[in-house]
Amino acid sequence: MSDLLAGLGVALVLEGMLWALAPDMARRMLAEMASLANTRLQPVALGVVAFGVFIVWLARG
Repeated sequence: MSDLLAGLGVALVLEGMLWALAPDMARRMLAEMASLANTRLQPVALGVVAFGVFIVWLARG
């Protein structure tokens, strides 16, 4: 459970840094993503999920 909370904390720090350091870029990225069709967005999202699982697998061994 503590690993889950630590991971959530890291994700929030990274997300917060994006909005704190480059809010205009973050807004542009959101607008661009909102304009993408689901057929283009879903494969990228699945790839990001798979990459995240891979990183956790490497870290946890």
